[in-house]
Amino acid sequence: MKISFNMEDASQVFVGAFALAVPISFSEEAWRLGETLPLGNLMMLLALSVLFLGVFTYQSVFQKNIRQRLFVFVFRIFIAYMMTALVVSLVLFCLDKLPLFADPITSLKRVIVITMPASMGAIVVDSFDKE
Repeated sequence: MKISFNMEDASQVFVGAFALAVPISFSEEAWRLGETLPLGNLMMLLALSVLFLGVFTYQSVFQKNIRQRLFVFVFRIFIAYMMTALVVSLVLFCLDKLPLFADPITSLKRVIVITMPASMGAIVVDSFDKE
């Protein structure tokens, strides 16, 4: 039974994140949401991302068996979200829509908005060959 996170898993997360981050990152609606969404709504979006990552990982990747692997379960959710946020950041940077130094708050908000759907793509692709 596989309980680690390796380079194959990382590449699957990157590919899944990229698959959804690219089309959404080209959307002006996503950029504007990143500029206008209130902090409370942004935190709800972040929480929903982590919740759905957790539910999907629990059901599909770990097949409801986390008793002996709780640390790996939490780590996989955390690393999938962070890797997805990195992919989203890189895509936005390439599109010149990540004003990191001029407006870091808007940059962070855009990353959070786009990371929500992209993280689901990341974890779905990561689950293809599990357990």
